[in-house]
Amino acid sequence: MAAFILRRVIWTIPVILLVILMTFGLMKNIGGNPFRKTDRAVTPQTQANLERKFNLDKPWYQQYALYVKGVFTFDFGPSLAQPGRDVNEYVKEQFPRSIKLGLLAFVWAILLGFPAGVIAALRPNSIVDYSVMFFSNIGFAVPSFLVATLLIYYFAVKIDLVPTSGWPLGFWSLDSRVLLPSFALGLLPMAYFARLVRGSMLETFQQDYVRTARAKGLRYRRIVGLHVLRNSLIPVVTAAGPLLGFLITGSFIIEYIFSIPGIGRGFVSGVQNRDYSVVMALTVLLSLVVIVANLVVDILYGFLDPRTRETGR
Repeated sequence: MAAFILRRVIWTIPVILLVILMTFGLMKNIGGNPFRKTDRAVTPQTQANLERKFNLDKPWYQQYALYVKGVFTFDFGPSLAQPGRDVNEYVKEQFPRSIKLGLLAFVWAILLGFPAGVIAALRPNSIVDYSVMFFSNIGFAVPSFLVATLLIYYFAVKIDLVPTSGWPLGFWSLDSRVLLPSFALGLLPMAYFARLVRGSMLETFQQDYVRTARAKGLRYRRIVGLHVLRNSLIPVVTAAGPLLGFLITGSFIIEYIFSIPGIGRGFVSGVQNRDYSVVMALTVLLSLVVIVANLVVDILYGFLDPRTRETGR
């Protein structure tokens, strides 16, 4: 198992390097002047001095090598558009809020979506099954910004139950302000998990080993718990990693609606100001979240299905 995990970790390194290279190339092709604060252009001498200070006068491959070194040493350099501010400070301040929002949305998806899918699969073609599928279709069809707007109107404005904006300080601190944005972001994965678990369990129920277990007279609860649920978890775990990465990296709209000071606002501002350091740092970190999530999924997949460790897939 250790060799399997080591192979997966090693394979993430070229993926990270490729992500950095693609981000670096895209930012270089955007153009613009990161040092221009107004419509008035800086003097050529000042421009040259600033480029020399931030290594922008070097060839692109040297800049890329310096940035890769900075990523692997967790040093993202200074902000180009905000003098005197280090990108690491910005990341430490803003990035945990987006991670926290994504994790809370993922918790909603697990706590509500997974049991709903199990219940629907255990009672196929019943009123419970139809109800779960109906609400999951709504979760797929309604966009998150509309869900967020409706939640604010009914729970914050209409009955004044929770605040409309803000975010608690500290990664582990929780209060009523996290409920609406995390639920709005988690509705889509909640519906996805419900449908995925239901379909996976119904397919597993049709397998020969489940029929054999029934023929041997095993109790229904034991069949569901030992055979059906365990084997149905494989596609669910496979989808969980990319989904978690999507929740953390795709929370820009929810952050804007609920005035959460996360990475979304900083990313948009960085692109507008051509702040290469901020944009590249956030892009690389968001990519790392997805890569690490997929790495964890691969490792869990190895535990659930030992055949993947033997074949090296």
